[in-house]
Amino acid sequence: MELVYVQHKTEMEIQSLKREMKEFKDEMKEFKDEMKVFKDEMKEFKDEMKEFKDEMQREAKRINKQWGELANKMGTIVEDIVFPAVRPVVKKYFGCNPSVLMMNVEKRVDGINAEFDVIAVCDNAAFVVEVKSTARVEHIGQVKDKVELFKKLFPEYSNRKVVPILASLKIGEDVLNKLTKEKIYGMAYREWEYMDILNFGEF
Repeated sequence: MELVYVQHKTEMEIQSLKREMKEFKDEMKEFKDEMKVFKDEMKEFKDEMKEFKDEMQREAKRINKQWGELANKMGTIVEDIVFPAVRPVVKKYFGCNPSVLMMNVEKRVDGINAEFDVIAVCDNAAFVVEVKSTARVEHIGQVKDKVELFKKLFPEYSNRKVVPILASLKIGEDVLNKLTKEKIYGMAYREWEYMDILNFGEF
C-alpha cells in the first residue's frame, strides 16, 4: 500500500513539474514574441531616425547653398560665410587659436597700399585669406601677390610663417589642383555642409 502511495505521489510531482515546464515554455514564447515586437519597433524607429537625419542633412545643404548664393549676390560673402569659419578652420587644421582676427583690412605703408579680406594671426603663423565669389585660376596669382604685400605691410609679423588661403563658396577640381601645386590652401564648402580646407591632405 505504501509503495502504491509513493508511486502515485511521484507521478503527481512529475505531472506538476511538466505543467510548470509547459507554463515556463509558454512564458518564454510569449517573452520571445514580445522581444520580436520590440525589436521590430526599434528597427522601425531607427529607420525613421535615419530618414529624419538624412532629411535634415539634405535640408542643411540646401539652406547653406541658398545662403551662400544670397551672400554672393549681396556681396557679403566675407562677412557672412568666410570670416566666421576662419577661426574654427585654423584651430582644426593648424592647432592654433588666432589672437588676431581681422576682416576687410586696408593698410598703407610708404606708398604701398593693399586691402586684405581676412587676416588671422597665431603665435607661429599668419593666415592671409583672399576671398572670391567664384574661384578661378587667375586668382592664384592674386593670392601670391597678397602674401608679398602682407610681408611688406605687416613687418611686426615677420617672425611668423605666412599661410595663404583662397576661400570661395565652391572650388572646382582644376583650380584646387593648381592651388595645391602652388602650396596655397583652398577653403570652401564641403558638400555644402560646412566650410573646410579641401586640399589640406595634399600638402
